Amino acid sequence: MAGKMMIHAGIGLTALSLALSAASAQQLLLPPDIVPEDTTPAAPPVQQAVPVPPTLTARPLPRLSAQQAALLAQLLGQDSHEQGLRFSGKAPPAPADNDALIRAALDHAHAVRAGRLEPSDFQEDWALRPQPFDPYPGFVRAVREDRIAQWFANLPPPWAGYEGLRKGLATYRRIAANGGWKAIPSGPDMGLGASGPRVAALRQRLAIEDSAVSASGDRFDAALRSVVQRAQRRYGLNPTGIASTQTLAALNVPVARRVRQIMANMERWRWLPGQLPTDRIQVNIAAAVMTVFEGDQPVMSMKAVTGKPDGGETPMLRSTIHSVVLNPPWNVPTGIANRELFPKGMGYLKANGFRVIGEGPNRRLQQASGDTSALGRFKFDFDNPFAVYLHDTPAKGGFSRFDRLASHGCIRLEKPNALAKRLLRDVPEWSEEAIDKQVTTSTKTVRARLNTPVEVYLLYWTAFASGNGQISFRDDPYGWDEKLADKIENRSAVQVASR
Repeated sequence: MAGKMMIHAGIGLTALSLALSAASAQQLLLPPDIVPEDTTPAAPPVQQAVPVPPTLTARPLPRLSAQQAALLAQLLGQDSHEQGLRFSGKAPPAPADNDALIRAALDHAHAVRAGRLEPSDFQEDWALRPQPFDPYPGFVRAVREDRIAQWFANLPPPWAGYEGLRKGLATYRRIAANGGWKAIPSGPDMGLGASGPRVAALRQRLAIEDSAVSASGDRFDAALRSVVQRAQRRYGLNPTGIASTQTLAALNVPVARRVRQIMANMERWRWLPGQLPTDRIQVNIAAAVMTVFEGDQPVMSMKAVTGKPDGGETPMLRSTIHSVVLNPPWNVPTGIANRELFPKGMGYLKANGFRVIGEGPNRRLQQASGDTSALGRFKFDFDNPFAVYLHDTPAKGGFSRFDRLASHGCIRLEKPNALAKRLLRDVPEWSEEAIDKQVTTSTKTVRARLNTPVEVYLLYWTAFASGNGQISFRDDPYGWDEKLADKIENRSAVQVASR
C-alpha cells in the first residue's frame, strides 16, 4: 500500500452502507471545534520534573555539526506543535548545549512515535499501551549519515489516520488563530424557509468548516439544508437537515476544545503497534460501530451498543477472539446482580430465566440461554481482565438510536449471526446451516472454536479525517479527551522544565 498505511477509526452511523467500498477505506481517519481566544483553556500546571532515564545518560551522544544543531533546533521548535504535543504558545528555545539538544530530540522522538504519557498516566481502562521504542540507534545513524530531517519525518506513526489528524490539527489551529467562530444564539429549530439573524449566524459558522456553503445570506434554503446534513453526519447526529438544539450544541463547541480533542486522538494513534493484522475486528467505542477488516479492507460493518458513561465504560484494549459461544447463559456480574436485579424480587428473576447460585453474600445469578437472555444467541469471547466481550442482545430497538452508549461495558452487536458465520466459515462442522439450526431449535450452550482466531481492537476515536480532509467529531462521552489532553500538556511541560 503506497504512502501511509490505513487503519480505520470507526464508521459513522450514516456511512455504514459505504463501509464495504474502497472509498470508505479512505474515509476513516478521526473530531473538530470552536470558540474565540478568550475561551482558550489555561495552561495546565507543570508537574515535578521526571529525571532523565539512566539508559539515556549512559550511552555516548554524537557530536553535532553547527548545521546539524541548527536544523535539529528548528525541527524541534515546529514539530511539537505540529504533532499535537503542545496546545498553544511559542515553543521554548531549544537547548544550546550539544548533549541537552540531543536529549531533547530523543525525548521528542519517543513522544511522537510511542506517546507522551508515562506508565503512571494511564487509567486502568486505557489498556492499549504503546510498544517500546528506542530512538537512539536511529538518531545516531541519522547524524552519521547527515539525514536528520529524514529521521524526523519518519517518526510519526505510519497510519493515514494519524496523518489526517495532523493535517486537521493545523487547520483548526489556523481557525483558532483567526478568532475561532461565534456561538450561534439559542432559539427555535431552524429548517427550510427560516430566515433572520440566526440563520445568517448559522451560515457563517458552517462556512468556516465547509467551503461549499455561502457565508452570506439569511435564508434557510435547500442548499443550506444539505450543508446542515453534512455537518450532522460529521458530528454523528441524525442528518435531518434541521438545525436543532443538538446540532447547535455540536457547532458551538469552542475551537480550543476541538484542538485538544484532535491532540488526544493523535496520542491514541501512538499507542497502536506499527503493524496491524490485515484481518481484524475494530470497535469504535465512542461512535458505537463495529467493523470487520480482511486484507486491510472493511468487509462488514454494523451498529453496536457500547458502555454507558459513569461506571459502564467500555475499556480500550486489544485481544484475540478465539471462540463463539452459541446460546450462551449470562453469568451476571455481582455488582449488576446486587444493584439492579436482586432488588426486583424473586418473582421477576424467575419470570426472566434467572436462577440463584449459592447462598448468603456469595450468591450469584445466572440467566438461562435462549431468546430472552441478555446475551442473546451469540457471544464472542476474547481474553481480557475486564470480562467484556461482543454479544447478541434481545433488545434490538437500541440500534435505532444515534446515541448508543447504554451497556455495562460489553459490546452488543446489531448482526451477530452474520459475524459468527463469517468467523466460523472455515470450521467444517459449523456451516451456516449448522449455526442456524443450533440457535433456532435448541438452547443448548455450545462453544465453537475458531480455526483462525482474529485480533480485536476496542478503540476510542472521537476525531477522525474523511477522504476529503474534513475532520469528523463525536462526543467525548467518557471525558477521556480532556483528561488525555491535560496529561499530554503536563508531560510536555515537565520535559521542557527538566532540560
